[in-house]
Amino acid sequence: MTESPIEADSEIEVFNPADAAVIARIPVDSAATVRAKVANLRAHQRDWEDLGPRGREVWLRAFQDWILDNESRIADVLQSETGKTRADAVVEAPAVADLIKYWSGHARRYLADTRARPHSPLFAIKALSTNYRPYPVVGVITPWNFPFAAPAMDTIPALAAGAAVLVKPSEVTPLSAIELVKGWREIGAPPVFDLAIGRGDTGAAVTDQVDFVQFTGSTRTGRRIAVRCAERLIPCSLELGGKDPALVLADADIDRAVNGITWGGMVNSGQVCTSVERVYVETPVYDEFVGKLVAKVDSLRQGKDGKDFRFDIGAMATPAQRDLVARHIDDAVAGGARVLTGGTPRGGFYEPTVLVDVDHTMACIREETFGPTLPVIEVADEAEAIRLANDSEFALSASVWTRDTARGLRVARRIEAGAVNVNDVMANAFCVAVPMGGWKQSGMGARFGGRAGILKYCRAQAITAPRLPAPSDEVMWYPSTRLGAGLATAVMRATAARGLRRIGLRAPRRG
Repeated sequence: MTESPIEADSEIEVFNPADAAVIARIPVDSAATVRAKVANLRAHQRDWEDLGPRGREVWLRAFQDWILDNESRIADVLQSETGKTRADAVVEAPAVADLIKYWSGHARRYLADTRARPHSPLFAIKALSTNYRPYPVVGVITPWNFPFAAPAMDTIPALAAGAAVLVKPSEVTPLSAIELVKGWREIGAPPVFDLAIGRGDTGAAVTDQVDFVQFTGSTRTGRRIAVRCAERLIPCSLELGGKDPALVLADADIDRAVNGITWGGMVNSGQVCTSVERVYVETPVYDEFVGKLVAKVDSLRQGKDGKDFRFDIGAMATPAQRDLVARHIDDAVAGGARVLTGGTPRGGFYEPTVLVDVDHTMACIREETFGPTLPVIEVADEAEAIRLANDSEFALSASVWTRDTARGLRVARRIEAGAVNVNDVMANAFCVAVPMGGWKQSGMGARFGGRAGILKYCRAQAITAPRLPAPSDEVMWYPSTRLGAGLATAVMRATAARGLRRIGLRAPRRG
């Protein structure tokens, strides 16, 4: 990527996808503006780092209070730029407050220096420790599906680690991220959190300036970011596309499976990285499952929601995303699949849809749909379900449905995915103590994961120090001598070799 030729006076129009009304026009940040913002963040980052975990916790807790005090207005903004239902919108602010509580409360313990025991008697006189220093400026590039929670998911642990953060939100939904930064400024927090507004060129400018990139989005864009980070020799963490399978085994609680898979496939209009996008059902319970699934999906209420929770399913975020869903459905029907409910676009919405008679040649199985669809495939047994679940270039998460928890755990260990939920969906995305990351084309690295989730934003620094007063010279220092080299290698052989002969205490055998 070369420096982006962004026009400083260009702007973004923000639409409400539920009715196509223009609700805001936001100026785009030029490459020069991005560079200046990163420079400003660098100028203040060291003071933020020097506050230590306890000092940073004070500001993060104040931020947590602000978010909860403003959660209703945040939900209003979310609905205005996404077309979400009220139920989908109201969860984001308290979810972010919960993340702040976790990361700020655990940062001191997670960031503490670690001690190591020397591996050899040669180093017994050394105190060995590792300390963790944050990357100065972390760039967080986020998608449009959770425009308040998504940037916060990665910003909060980075701030808790002592880094400064520049967020580049999706150009489709910048208003919620603006609210996030607005809250940070309103509490009077140090200027170590800022926003870069724009399209792909702005994201490229961010990638060219920061010290670590956390990206969530498409596999295609993630690959380009990884290449640029490799050219700059900076680390990145990528959460990319998903095509999550659900395996319904013959001994499953069918009602729970139907309810969970419906929610997992339809929540946020199916626009979740970990949405259920493929369902494999064993033959003995296939008819029962499909019948109950169709009834459940058919009962869902869809429309433009206000504050009264009238609807279950909202709009698609963009016309392009709606059209992608339509293309997948049309391709499946052309290939012999049947639509049992839904299957029709309506304005900015796409009806919740159940498909049967699908196979692995169809786009609705091979490609990420990111919409309110549930393709269902009948399988003969557990082995076939596992084989088909693994037959995908994506491997973000999955679910297994069975009354036998031991069986569910056994099946989970055979599925190729970064996370598997037994008798649940998306649970790992809310459990901060375990990692959330993909295999294969679904990304590299992970967010969350307890201590690992905050140390990812840090550089490990090894420190060795003498336990006792050090002599003025060491046996291996110059000038080189036979005695010095002999003493050092004798100790190394004694600790590394197996058997008296290799240690050098017994002569080698002849012949």
